[in-house]
Amino acid sequence: MTHTLQSTTTPSLRLQQHPLVCRLAERIESIWAQHLDLAPYDMPEDLGYVEGRLEGEKVMIENHCYQTPQFRKLHLELAKVGPGLDILHCVMFPRTNYPLPMFGNDLVGSRAGISAAIVDLSPINEARQLSELYDRQLAALPTDQFSQHRDLPGWGDIFSPYCVFVRPKDEDEELDFLARVEAFLTIHCQNAVRTEPVHTKEEEAELIAAQRYYCGKQQENDKTRRILEKSFGVEWAERYMTKMLFDAP
Repeated sequence: MTHTLQSTTTPSLRLQQHPLVCRLAERIESIWAQHLDLAPYDMPEDLGYVEGRLEGEKVMIENHCYQTPQFRKLHLELAKVGPGLDILHCVMFPRTNYPLPMFGNDLVGSRAGISAAIVDLSPINEARQLSELYDRQLAALPTDQFSQHRDLPGWGDIFSPYCVFVRPKDEDEELDFLARVEAFLTIHCQNAVRTEPVHTKEEEAELIAAQRYYCGKQQENDKTRRILEKSFGVEWAERYMTKMLFDAP
């Protein structure tokens, strides 16, 4: 079954961005529409599309959000800083009674190419381990052949052993990364629609705590916070980090 995406804003920003950002945004929304029963998500009115300034350069941020029976929020953010920096950020937040990992995907591009590309299905439980199903499916994917792997940040204990964090060296590696994201996302969407919610308050409390831990760790990302603070102010950046990027349940 295919579902039509109703965008919260005109999807114009991606057309001005690095080609891989544009392609990845299209693929993410296409896979969501193919596998999930999408509904609009009610996000704060003033956060759908925003503009600011960073060291004389225009900053534009465009957000697209949806919800499904399994996910309280699917978030795709596109950002552009001046003519030289393009960002894609995507997180899928499971509903608090669904024992699903967190899909996260970031891409940072410039005129020089893609400097950072990361995708993961991060475990959301006390043991911080993926289920046997996810473990088996991700282990069965081809070994990645990227030439430049990057180090995870200090707060990166939330990531799984299957996390891919690389600097693609050329167009072939960019396409390999796109294929890896498609594989992770397809596995996740197919598993999500077959997953049953938990039934006890204790189980749900554990899932809530794990999701809060994940969001708390992501909010420690100083690089993102500094850019937002310089562009929009400290108070706005804090609200955006906690209400839009990583709103804990």
